[in-house]
Amino acid sequence: LGYHGLGDVAVFVFFGLVAVGGTTFVQLGYVTELSWLCAIAVGCLTTAILVVNNVRDAATDVLANKRTLVVRLGRGFGVAEYHLLLAAAYAVPLWLYASGHCSAWSLLPLLSLPLAVDLSRRIRSEAGPALNGVLAHTARLLLCFGLLLCVGLAMGASAAAPPHG
Repeated sequence: LGYHGLGDVAVFVFFGLVAVGGTTFVQLGYVTELSWLCAIAVGCLTTAILVVNNVRDAATDVLANKRTLVVRLGRGFGVAEYHLLLAAAYAVPLWLYASGHCSAWSLLPLLSLPLAVDLSRRIRSEAGPALNGVLAHTARLLLCFGLLLCVGLAMGASAAAPPHG
């Protein structure tokens, strides 16, 4: 898929929508709107990992005849895509809270925002092997964001649950 510029879409679909939606389906027998929204955030951050890789490897990808979106549309596109993916991921908890889907606990992933801002700055200014750190830290961002989202959703659900007894 990477040889045809479809890697970004495939990662978003399979590591976001299918992974989160599929997990929900296995547990509930259907997929909730909340699950789809969370899948968007996860898919965006997972795709951001691929984008860093593609920005870092653009020169060698050209030589290998690999036509990623960054090769086709340039480094500037890759950097802009990275920023858009992070912005979309962080829009999800804001939407969950603002739309009334979830309690204020759903805003917990915003605690990882300083890391995202730092990575957004670094992808603009670093190149080549220096992007290995951005790649690793984007994966760490996905982990932190995901854990905070899970904790926030669980805390919000437990706060809304009726007392036992």
